Amino acid sequence: MKVATSIVIGRTANPNLATQAVMQAMHKADITIANSVLLLLSSEFANNPQPAIRAAAKAGNCTQVFGCSAAGIFTENDWVLDAPAAAAMVFSGDVGIQLAKSDIAQCAQQALLTLTAPNAINSTWLNDGHDRYGGVSGDVVGQGPFSVWQNSKGESSGRVEAVFSGVKLASSASHGLKILTKPKKIQSTETFDITLLDNKPPLFNLQKAWEADCKGKITAKDATLPLHLMMAIYANSAEAIMTGEFSQTHLISYDEALGSVTLAQTLKPGQFLCWGIRDNETAQNDLRQTTQTLLANLDAKPDFGLLFSCIGRGPFYDGIDHDLNVITATLPKMPLLGFYGNGEIARIGEHNQLLPYSAVLSLFAALQTK
Repeated sequence: MKVATSIVIGRTANPNLATQAVMQAMHKADITIANSVLLLLSSEFANNPQPAIRAAAKAGNCTQVFGCSAAGIFTENDWVLDAPAAAAMVFSGDVGIQLAKSDIAQCAQQALLTLTAPNAINSTWLNDGHDRYGGVSGDVVGQGPFSVWQNSKGESSGRVEAVFSGVKLASSASHGLKILTKPKKIQSTETFDITLLDNKPPLFNLQKAWEADCKGKITAKDATLPLHLMMAIYANSAEAIMTGEFSQTHLISYDEALGSVTLAQTLKPGQFLCWGIRDNETAQNDLRQTTQTLLANLDAKPDFGLLFSCIGRGPFYDGIDHDLNVITATLPKMPLLGFYGNGEIARIGEHNQLLPYSAVLSLFAALQTK
């Protein structure tokens, strides 16, 4: 088995970027024919990705080119946002990409690599009996255009699914949220509003927790709840939240007079909720722990990895992709490919979920042949 990556950045969305990315990856892998190529293109290609897809197929001497467009893409060596680019991971030997429908038996045993456009997501498909991991294709604002492809051509349904032959897989999501409060039971709601939490208006609990977290970091005039950084963390039990098997949703607004908080998701009385905030240091520590857990679960040295990261993580904080640095420091020289998307897909508890502001890391090790 041979796997390698390459990323090429240009000034225009030229198909030659895909050619160069595949050829450079094949040179690193010391191969002349790939059995499959995982190709990621920047959003500048999204309106017309087919020439670049064909170029990648020709360069790899293969027909299985699988991938999507995204706002930003990366390998273990570099990352790019806001510039035309192509990144490729090439495979040879017993390891390669197989479309999900082509191997029903293996699909039942291995989670599905899932790439989708925002408008192709629905809950029935997301939880159709298969474990999933992957990300949502798109541009920075999540409005489009979006492109996904398989078999070296665009997929009109807006989503593609695949498995990897000849490998075992360990995959998990890293939320990277600093939890500010203990889980409390929701007593009452009105559509998207939480009106009573632990028998009190929830805004008081939220404001107090945030002020305690940022004590000494802000001035009085800046003491406004940063809703764009805060998340509601919820589950059907407090224990589920504490073990990381929770869902999360955005805070939309709040009512100071009533003390209610409006969320992007409707919740039910009886569920448990706590407040969290996006935090760079917490995100790094959580991803570092996730990586170590996956290594233990894989019980082998990984041969390659995939990372699906939210556009609001990584370089969002200070222009440096600390998530990528965590993985490359822990697993130096491991081929890694990924993109910054508009949502991440992972198995959380008993369900697949579409996650915000998360990073989904998947590690792969070749099966030992007798």
